[in-house]
Amino acid sequence: MKKQLIAAAILSTLLSGAAFAQQTTEGPWMVRARAVHLDSANGDNTGLGLSMNNKWMPEVDVSYFFSPNVAVELVLTVPQKQTLTSSVLGADVGTFKHLPPTLLAQYHFPMNGFKPYVGAGVNYTRFSSVNLLPGVSMDKDSWGGALQVGVDIPLTKGVYLNLDLKKVMIRTDVKLAGNKIGEFKADPLLFGVGLGWRF
Repeated sequence: MKKQLIAAAILSTLLSGAAFAQQTTEGPWMVRARAVHLDSANGDNTGLGLSMNNKWMPEVDVSYFFSPNVAVELVLTVPQKQTLTSSVLGADVGTFKHLPPTLLAQYHFPMNGFKPYVGAGVNYTRFSSVNLLPGVSMDKDSWGGALQVGVDIPLTKGVYLNLDLKKVMIRTDVKLAGNKIGEFKADPLLFGVGLGWRF
């Protein structure tokens, strides 16, 4: 019995070592390319019934793994043009572009096949090319939190199918003749699907 226990312990150690070696064969970097659907919450207290259009957009992120479980991810895209509409006026108020890079700390759950993860971090959004009705303006910057859940599904060695869902806080003050009349809360839900490469 004692020999069997010793043999089992040795076998367990070897298997654990093999599993760890398999995990560490992948490099610490991962790059993902996603198609992302932006679904705005359109929270508005200006009295104008403001909303912005939903859309698909490209997204690229770069992740660095400090361990098999812990990583940081920088999410990037190109400036996105949006149309702002007023239900009260029954017309478009104008257009603007926004660039919303997001930095997230993640915890990954290595499993057989699927690799789910959760993340939390901060978003900075820069509004540019603002072209609204005369006298209407908005703040040019927004800072807010971001939450994330997702999963990487292995396809081949180092290549993954990625499904990702983020909630990002993006808000701006709206002004009329320089006076604040309220706040527009885009606070979009972002669903992405794409591919990831680990190296």
